[in-house]
Amino acid sequence: MSPNSGGTLNTSDIRNVPAYSVGEAARYLRLPTATLRAWVVGRAYPTSTGTGQFRPLIVLPNRVRGHLSFWNLIEAHVLRALRTEHGVKLREVRTALGFAEKQLKIDRLLLREELETAAGQLFLDRYGELINLSASGQIALRRVLEAHLKRVARDSSRFPVRLYPFVGEATVDDRPIAIDPQIAFGRPVLVRKGITTQAIIERIDAGESVNDLAADYDLKPAEIEEAVLYERAA
Repeated sequence: MSPNSGGTLNTSDIRNVPAYSVGEAARYLRLPTATLRAWVVGRAYPTSTGTGQFRPLIVLPNRVRGHLSFWNLIEAHVLRALRTEHGVKLREVRTALGFAEKQLKIDRLLLREELETAAGQLFLDRYGELINLSASGQIALRRVLEAHLKRVARDSSRFPVRLYPFVGEATVDDRPIAIDPQIAFGRPVLVRKGITTQAIIERIDAGESVNDLAADYDLKPAEIEEAVLYERAA
């Protein structure tokens, strides 16, 4: 696939199937639900004649159902990088994305591997100009975006296939937990054994010990604790 071709998204792909409610996706990504809802539904704003409506930044596969797909989850994860430093400005993000996509002829840039190279810099440069971001702020934002992009695994066609959500701070590079549409219906799992973090937390809350669960699942106690930390931080 040529870097400028944009590739082709298969809309019938399992990664494009509505699978996550807004609340569920927000919890998995550690985002405020209201923030994610604004990104996928839009947000009202006051005008001189009443109210207007910002268009959403993320296009859902089925707006009537209102659920995010795995690819939408990736787009929201990438937008989360901008949220880390400051509140995302919907109008400015859309303008910067539109500019970069048009210049490079890339559709849905937030999903693309090209975001890690010149396309990402073009997007951030324009976004920084629109919000008057300082030079140091631009560098910091780029670092946070890079940290988020490292959490996305891609297939041979360079489209996302797996997300390693953050458990602790955004700079930590461990990946004990994954979200993969091919495993456990796309629910977060411990990578080594494919056990859902929800199953772990339910057994812990029922009174079982970390060591008992580690023995049952052939996992390290630290992995059980990572699942608990992820579920409780979400």
